[in-house]
Amino acid sequence: MRHPSAPKPAAATTSDVATPHKCRCSIRSLSQIELERSVRVLGRTVSVRNNSSSAGGRVPTRAVWSTTCNWSSNLQNLPTPAQAQDYERMMAMVTGYWVTQTVRAAALYQLADHLAAGTDTPDAIAQAEGTDLGATRRLMRACASLGLMTSPDGGTHYSGTSLLSTLSKDDPNSLRGFAISQASPGHWLPWGRFPDAVRTGQHQTKAAHGDEIFDYFAKHLDEAALFTESMGNLSRAAAEDIAAVLDTKGVTLALDLGGANGQLVRAMLKVNPDLHGGVFDLPHIVPDAAAAADADGLKERFTTVGGDFFEEVPPADLYVLKYIMHDWDDDACVRILKNCRASLEEGGRVVVVDLLIPEVGIPAIAPMMDMNMLSMTGGKERETAEFDALFAAAGLRRTKITPAGAFAVIETVAV
Repeated sequence: MRHPSAPKPAAATTSDVATPHKCRCSIRSLSQIELERSVRVLGRTVSVRNNSSSAGGRVPTRAVWSTTCNWSSNLQNLPTPAQAQDYERMMAMVTGYWVTQTVRAAALYQLADHLAAGTDTPDAIAQAEGTDLGATRRLMRACASLGLMTSPDGGTHYSGTSLLSTLSKDDPNSLRGFAISQASPGHWLPWGRFPDAVRTGQHQTKAAHGDEIFDYFAKHLDEAALFTESMGNLSRAAAEDIAAVLDTKGVTLALDLGGANGQLVRAMLKVNPDLHGGVFDLPHIVPDAAAAADADGLKERFTTVGGDFFEEVPPADLYVLKYIMHDWDDDACVRILKNCRASLEEGGRVVVVDLLIPEVGIPAIAPMMDMNMLSMTGGKERETAEFDALFAAAGLRRTKITPAGAFAVIETVAV
């Protein structure tokens, strides 16, 4: 950024462009590559002259973003159309945090709810939220460019899109809490130290905050509430998918270990009216599960037990560990599984529900969630073979894997 008092740069000339290392080129196409024989340099269109029969590659136009690119040679070495697409993809990756924080602000200042209620101008929303008017206008304009809203009159009035509605407070599957909590200091600052996590193999939460993440949340209750909200909303849809594929016929008691408010086991009880189930979690957590079961009319078939699954677990013939293993290293996971094996009723099952790392190169959320675990907890996402090693060390054997949405339902029995 140039200081206001600094002299304006001189207009570029074609001789400037032809000099190695001095080409400032705007990469400006997203939807299609258009072949041209000109580039934009400091706001001026400069013709590219080439005496050879081939242009040797050209830069696309049509602005979605621009960047300063210092090529290592002259204009004859500009990217080909295919290479230009790679620069665009990389630019989108590098600036992804711009989008993350823009979405966080949209969620924090309730843009989805305001627009749904008819509060549709930047002025009105700025007044309602106590935000700066100019900044609110710019935020909403940026949100429109991301497809979160539209404006029929050039930015005076806005309407939310279906994409923006995923941030609505009233949506039972809302991502609002997730959007805010993931971009708030609890997660944001450890991620800022991510290269240190790669260098050392150690998660960075304590280095960033002086505390592990849940200790940090205990001191930052507003952020903790948003994180809890996000986990509850994400669990709701997942719980229904898992309950639909997990056979509980003949099960006497199903325990959701580390189950928080019992979202999963309550979904299982709704699918099977003969099933009894409950939550085993830390003593200060289980009252929430009891209250939720009561609200669902499941009180007569629901139980709660307070304790620590690193010490022991109550007897049951079905244990479900949903999204527990990924929080812990291998030794801790084996300890939990051994406790399950020790208390498992004859013929019972231990079911692990987690993301499963696919074959290398297959697009999936699991490898990126693995990076989150590397940054945040010291746990990790695992491949099938890694789970099998944990099961074997705990005296269990995998019998079945069933997909359920983004998750894998991995069933095991005692050896």
